[in-house]
Amino acid sequence: MQDIHKSVQDYYGTELQQSEDLQTNACCTLSAPPAHIKSALDNVHEEVQSKYYGCGLTIPRELEGLKVLDLGAGSGRDCYIAAQLVGETGRVVGVDMTIAQVEVAKKHEEWHRERFGYEASNVEFLLGNIEELDKLDLKKNSFDLIISNCVINLASNKEKVLKDAFELLKPGGELYFSDVYSDRRIPEKLQKDSVLWGECLSGALYWNDFLTLAKPSGFNDPRAVESEPITIENEALEAKVGNIQFYSVTYRLFKLEELEGACEDYGQAARYKGTVENAENGFTLDDHHYFERGKIIPVCGNTYRMLAETRFSEHFECYGDWSTHYGIFEGCGGEMPFHSAEAEVSGSDTSCC
Repeated sequence: MQDIHKSVQDYYGTELQQSEDLQTNACCTLSAPPAHIKSALDNVHEEVQSKYYGCGLTIPRELEGLKVLDLGAGSGRDCYIAAQLVGETGRVVGVDMTIAQVEVAKKHEEWHRERFGYEASNVEFLLGNIEELDKLDLKKNSFDLIISNCVINLASNKEKVLKDAFELLKPGGELYFSDVYSDRRIPEKLQKDSVLWGECLSGALYWNDFLTLAKPSGFNDPRAVESEPITIENEALEAKVGNIQFYSVTYRLFKLEELEGACEDYGQAARYKGTVENAENGFTLDDHHYFERGKIIPVCGNTYRMLAETRFSEHFECYGDWSTHYGIFEGCGGEMPFHSAEAEVSGSDTSCC
């Protein structure tokens, strides 16, 4: 374990000096950010941006006033984006174990405070290992949102990260993170390759193993928000990994104690009011739940709770109760929850999960 930690620290603190030093496209965000994120990114210092090694968009909607924790915050890019979206009444805490990265993040704290026009900085950076969150001065049940961008794959004890995150979230809180996943388990030989590990490939979880870890950690019914195949684009490393397919996937996991292990049908429905900022026409919960403003849509019990018992509750009218159970919600299955590079998306998916 210590060898892995040191390897990651060396890779991100010494070998990589800027994003262009990466040898693959695994730690690169593939999707273009929405307009409000792009606008916030324009206010982030260029040195902070140059040392960004994320693989997805980890800033969800509706952040005003929230307390946010960023696991593996690096040089602070996502923290400084979130700091603008939570506003002066919110707070953002970033944790990273690479000294060089944390130093860059802290160096520009005052620059960002002035840029945002805040009386006091609402960002704090802590040097620490995300596998040892319980050793940091972080209060349980105190965070509304935990984010992470292409970092949990670098952890050797991923289950510990998930369990600690669950403990730190408030009831109804959310873990929203992007990471690299594989279509099969990574052979032990490749797991020992420091370059593949540093490039976020050999530490990638097989997607079904992730689901197996998430549920006993407290996060029932993980929801994929978006996914993209990773092409690597490095012939030597492509030869090493062979036929293993990798994906950049953004998941959202809610801390809701009564979520069930499957999507059950109670005859419930939800109607979006169109009141989430920058999402007036429709709200995307995950890759198979888009709520057009004003339209009543049938939902399973888990989706009902995700809308009615979280920060999104004021933006939805939720109908129905728990008095009658109609069985499994039609269309739920256990197949891989994201598409391969060759898969074609045909029609709209009306299933619940």
